[in-house]
Formats: sequence, C-alpha cells, structure tokens
Amino acid sequence: MDHQPKFFENLSGAGKAIAVLTSGGDAQGMNAAVRAVVRMGIYVNAKVYFIYEGYQGMVDGGDNIVEVSWESVSSILQVGGTVIGSARCKSFRTREGRLQAAFNLVQRGITNLCVIGGDGSLTGANLFREEWSGLLEELAQKGKIDAEAVKKYAYLNIVGMVGSIDNDFCGTDMTIGTDSALHRIIEVVDAIMTTAQSHQRTFVLEVMGRHCGYLALVSALACGADWVFIPEYPPEEGWEDSMCVKLSENRARKKRLNIIIVAEGAIDCHNKPITSEKVKDLVVQRLGFDTRVTILGHVQRGGTPSAFDRILASRMGVEAVLALLEATPDTPACVVSLSGNQAVRLPLMECVQMTQEVQKAMDEGRFLEAVRLRGRSFENNLNTYKLLSHKKPDAELPKTNFNVAVLNVGAPAAGMNAAVRAAVRVGMTEGHKIFAVIDGFEGFARGKIKEISWGDVGGWTGQGGSILGTKRTLPAKYLEKIADQMRTNNINALMVIGGFEAFESCLQLQEARASFEEFRVPICVVPATISNNVPGTDYSLGTDTALNAIVETCDRIKQSASGTKRRVFIIETMGGYCGYLANMGALAAGADAAYIFEEQFDIRELQANVEHLTEKMKTSIQRGLVLRNENCNENYTTDFIYQLYSEEGKGVFDCRKNVLGHMQQGGAPSPFDRNFGTKISAKAMQWISKKLKETYRKGKVFANTDDSVCLLGMRRRNLVFQPVAELKSETDFVHRIPKEQWWLKLRPLMKILAKYKTSYDVSDSGQLEHVAMLPKEAETGAI
Repeated sequence: MDHQPKFFENLSGAGKAIAVLTSGGDAQGMNAAVRAVVRMGIYVNAKVYFIYEGYQGMVDGGDNIVEVSWESVSSILQVGGTVIGSARCKSFRTREGRLQAAFNLVQRGITNLCVIGGDGSLTGANLFREEWSGLLEELAQKGKIDAEAVKKYAYLNIVGMVGSIDNDFCGTDMTIGTDSALHRIIEVVDAIMTTAQSHQRTFVLEVMGRHCGYLALVSALACGADWVFIPEYPPEEGWEDSMCVKLSENRARKKRLNIIIVAEGAIDCHNKPITSEKVKDLVVQRLGFDTRVTILGHVQRGGTPSAFDRILASRMGVEAVLALLEATPDTPACVVSLSGNQAVRLPLMECVQMTQEVQKAMDEGRFLEAVRLRGRSFENNLNTYKLLSHKKPDAELPKTNFNVAVLNVGAPAAGMNAAVRAAVRVGMTEGHKIFAVIDGFEGFARGKIKEISWGDVGGWTGQGGSILGTKRTLPAKYLEKIADQMRTNNINALMVIGGFEAFESCLQLQEARASFEEFRVPICVVPATISNNVPGTDYSLGTDTALNAIVETCDRIKQSASGTKRRVFIIETMGGYCGYLANMGALAAGADAAYIFEEQFDIRELQANVEHLTEKMKTSIQRGLVLRNENCNENYTTDFIYQLYSEEGKGVFDCRKNVLGHMQQGGAPSPFDRNFGTKISAKAMQWISKKLKETYRKGKVFANTDDSVCLLGMRRRNLVFQPVAELKSETDFVHRIPKEQWWLKLRPLMKILAKYKTSYDVSDSGQLEHVAMLPKEAETGAI
C-alpha cells in the first residue's frame, strides 16, 4: 500500500447526496454527530438531507426528508437528544415499507445513508442495503421509476454511528451518549451521598442497562459503591449473605452510608431478575438499615452532552462522511467508532453479530464468556472494581515488607484523589505498606509522611483537587533531606502523581541516583494535570474535568451572546503553553477560532478571523466565540485581541472578554477522570510490585536502570510504561510541552466545522478492520 498522504479537501462529494437519520433510543451527542455530518457533507460539495423521525420519516417521505444548509445545524451542539427526532417504526420492518422508503430516497437522488442509532437500527439499515437493487427493480416494474434511475442509483452506501447510552455495542470502546449518561448518574450519586451521610442510610440506585451492565459497573467504580449487580456477571450462590456481611462490616468501620448500584437487567446465576426493591427488602429484613431506592430512569438520557461525547460525535461524523465518499459497491456497510484514541471503521454486521453473541452467552449462562466478549475495557473495569471494593481480611493478605510512598506534585487536578485511593488499596492488596506524603517533595523533605490505610481513602474518588496537598517544588533543592526521609521510613518505591513537574522530578531523582543510593528504587509517574502537557501520554488525569468546565461556561456565554445578538466573546483558557484545552474546548463548544502557541499566527490571521465573523453576522447566527490559550503569544494578549476585535468590528458586532482562570482546576472530577485515575493508578501499583520483586536482591531493593523510572501513559490504543530518560528527547523543556502532540491533527476539524477552508490530513483513516482482530492484550483508553 502506498503511503501518499490523503487530504480531505481532495475528496469531492459533488453530485452525491447524503441523508442522515437518528433512530432507536436517543442519546446525548447525537446532535453533535448530525452537525458534523451536515457540515462536512456541505464542505465537500455534497447535498445533505435530514430524515426526520428516523425510519418512519423515510417511509412517510414528503416533508420528512429535506435538504439542509450550514445554518440548519447551528446551536444544536449543546442540546441533548436528537433535534431531527427518532421513532420506533413498524412499517420499515415490512418489505412494503422499505419499498416506499427506497422510492422516497431515489426521488431525491439519495444513495448515501448515515444512520445514528443502536444495533437494531443498524441491522435494519444493512438489510435495506442488501435488498436495495431488488427494491429498485420492483419499483421499475411497477412503473414508479424508470430504468435510467435503476442504473444511476444502483447502489446504496451505508455508514453507521452507534448512539446508545448503554455502551452495549461490540467493537466500539465508547458509544455516543455513554459518557454523558455517566455524568448524569454521577451527579445523582454525589448528591445522594451527602444526604445518606447525614442519616446513615443505605441507598439502592437503579441505573439503565437492560442487557448491558456498563453504566452500573463504571458508576460503581467511579463512586466506590459497596456492591453492584450487572447482567453479565451475576453474583454467586448465597450472595445475599455475603452482601449483608459486607454492608455491616463497612458500617462497623465507621462508614455512615452504603451505596448499592443495580442495573435494570441484573440477574442471578439462574437468570432470575434481581430488582432494586428485592435488594432493598433484603437489607431491611436482614440488617434493619434505613434503606431507600432511587430509580434514575430517563434522567440518564437527558441533559446536555459532555465534552467527551461532543468531541467523539464530531470526530465520528467526519469519519462517517469520509467513509461514504470512499465507499464502493464492494465495501460492506461499516460502523465508525473509536478504539482507544484512534478512529476506526468496522464491518457493521461483524459488530452486530458479536453484540448478539454476548446476549446469547448470557441467556445460556456462559457469564465469563459474556464478560470476555464485551471487550478488554469492560473486563478490566470489572477486575478493578473487584480489587478495590472488597478488603480481604488481614490474615489473607500477602506480606511483602515493602514500603511504597505516594505523593502529588504540581498543580491540583481532578482525579488525583481517585488515583491515590486506587494506589493505596491495590498496594495493600499486593501486601505492601503504603505511605502518604503530604505537600509534594517539599513536605517529603520536612518529613510530612505517614502510613495510610484502606479506610482512610474511602469516598476519595468523588473529591476534586488534591487531599494529600500538592506543591510545584522540584526535589533538586532538597535531595539530601528527601534521601534521609526515604532511609528513615525505609521507602522502597515511589509513585508520583502529577503534571509536568512530576515528570521533571523523576528525571532529577534518576540523575541523583549516582550520589544517593536511596533513589535506586522503582519510581512511577502517573500523569495528572489539566493542561495535558506531559510527554509520553495522550491524556493526563484532570484534563477531561477541566474541558467540561470550559465547555459548560462557553455554552452559557454563547447563550448570553445569542440573546444580545451580534456579540463576540474572547475567552482565555489555562494550559501553560499547551493549546489542548483551547483547541478541544473550541471543538466541543463550537467556537469560531482558537489561538494556540503550537500554531503560530500573525496579524493577517487575526484580520481574517474578524472578516470571517463579519460575514457570519450577516447570516442568522449572530454570535461569535473565540478561545485563546493563556500563553499563545506574548504580544497578542487577550486584551490586545479584544481591543482589535472591538475596533475592527465597530458597527457590525461588539466584543466582550472572559478569563476563565482557576475554575478550570476545581470541581468534582468527571466520570472519565475518576475511572482513568483509578485504572491507571492500579496498573502503576501493579508495575511497582513487579519491579520490586525483580530488583530485590540480598535483602534490599536495588533498581538502577532506566526502565525502573517510568511514566505510565496512554498512547493511541494502549497504556504503556515508558522510561522517563527516553521521553527526554520528545520534550520541549522551555515551553514544558511534548514536541509532538496527537490532538494537533484534530485542529483542522474545528476550523472546517466553523466554516474555514483548510487542509485536513486524513491518511490515518480508511482501513476497514475486523472485530475479532482487535488485540485482546491491548488495554484501551476507554473508560
């Protein structure tokens, strides 16, 4: 295969017509996908049509199928649900219905369909595609269309995107809507925890997921629930006793509340349903605890889409248009999805068959198989949950006599506490003693270090900031004192959770190994900073929470601008020299421009942006949003850009500015950060255990190689440990950013969706993969 770069702008959609429909249950983020398909379609000169009310609208035709313009999808990015409607459709299940649908599409010359829905909707689309030529022939026989049309519209191309809050579709790490549904669940759990705390109550929460326990499992992981019931992994015989023992043990440990999460499709090992009421009655009868049931219901489908879902849906929408432009009569119907951080295309029917296999395995009681078929990420969530939620009796734990210290370095980032909790609990399970260091390396030098136990970290996952306290101070100033403390407390390994400073600190400790043997121990960095500027990883802990804070504020600001009309807002984001927050915030909030340090700009570009906004004010969308990274340019400050826009926009639009500041660092961690923190920290602690065993010689730990100081990062599809010494060459130390950053590839995406002509390299996409071939060993980045 030749490695010629492939550019989006070279693909033409001229003469093609693409129709987009949403079908099945709605999910937050569907609108973002619709918007991306429409704008990308128009960008390549294709005609784009809405089909209202799903397949029902396709069968009914008429006003249900309309051509749309660029402005048609303005202001829908932040709206939950689907603005083009979705309906269950009986008639499409009949051949007559599909015949009518085919007639309606041919009349408008539509032969490209983009279907956003669950597995049912996608299966229907595939059947339609297989019958297409037969349907056209039948229409010709009936004299409804001529032979010319049969030839001209001989093939129907279909691309699917999975919109489903359950995340129940095999082959995709995250379906559109899942992350937002988790946001709703976690908001509710956080609220319930405070009232349960007051009254020492037990709460049984029922979440959606008739056939898939993903939402229940991940929310249990994210809030540290006491017990979780999911359809894929029914509890063993006698679970009633073990659950009640667990709940009363937790109460005895001074825990004032219990949270039990039940998926609506939960079953026992005889395939009998386990309902939330049944669980409640059990707790009341056996333990006499004051117990309440809360059924979340359709709340989970509602509300505004999270930043993750908007970016996911926008990326998928673009990929879908790309797949349609490249489709040939021989390519099978495909689904576009995300694997780790990589957009992929998968044969639609392979995914559907695999999804149905899971259900079959569950029906036949092959539960371990069902968990395995759900995929690596699901299995990992389950194992991590089991590891962290049940403390084994001390007698059953191994004893290693190793002491591991955990500390936070750098600025606070949401998810740090979840990482500390996981480190403490996994470390204890592995048989180590865990020490918590207060206030980073500065506190370490002063001897602020204490042993920390299982119960001390209860309830930490949902807390923002850093409970241990964190400082930006690097260890170089205090090497001798830190070495003393490590000797005094007999510390055999270090886990450093933090941002760029954590990476730099560990480089310094490694260099100091020559002078201090105390530092010849395994050291692991877990990247945690809102700026996402740590080399060796695509995502840092805390970035997702900060992005959600930015997007939420931008939504409000956009609303205010729409009210006053003809107003442009300049918003300054944090991030140091790293433009991740500004760029991704702009993509998720539907901004018109984002100024970042990584892509130099000059006065001409500023002028072009002003002209672009002036043009925009002539349309029906009379507002603008511009994001600026705090350090993108030392002379073009936020004030300068604000004054320039105000002057140049006189008489056309007025301007306001807003510096978001430290609100981006605070707040409760998002579900993604809670889980990412929990999972990478657990993995890091397991690595430390492995290294301790490998380097233990003659009664002491001796680790002096590069691969004993590592950073655990997410790279494309995998979590990988990389020696910090090797990452040095990938780092720009002056500006504290990696030399190469994956998200810059998504920059043109934001520009195209804001109606700028630009060059977009899409060489990465296009290969159709197979579901079964997805590497089982790979630990994907989905949560």
